[in-house]
Amino acid sequence: MYFRGIRGATTVEENTSEAILRGTRELLALMIRTNGVKPEDVCSVIFTLTRDLDAEFPALAARQMRWTEVPLLCTNELPIAGALSKCVRILIHWNTEKKADEIVHVYIRDAATLRPDISQLPPVDWAELDAWIDANIDDALKSQRS
Repeated sequence: MYFRGIRGATTVEENTSEAILRGTRELLALMIRTNGVKPEDVCSVIFTLTRDLDAEFPALAARQMRWTEVPLLCTNELPIAGALSKCVRILIHWNTEKKADEIVHVYIRDAATLRPDISQLPPVDWAELDAWIDANIDDALKSQRS
């Protein structure tokens, strides 16, 4: 068993709770499904936001998706001039049998420009992804803060 990291990033259209949660759920769902991640194998997750996003904790999206036993941490990205704005990043620390070169890092929306060298995501069926997310959200946790 190896201890690995899965990286991902996305952008959201506006600084609202719903936009941040929706974008984070999409990104997290793609990272989970593409790599076969199970919550019981996850050691911890770090979520970062650019400083122009402050309407919600992105970790709430993971809680809504039933990741209630996983340690989660939210923080801000460094405010570097010219950096991509309205960006959510995720780093999953994960126990797996996969080798480093088998891990698929996920960069979507405008964040796809950040690391085209390591993101090898196949085309996404967004409607199917939304249906999967809806099926995996715990309604009792939808309004809970992380």
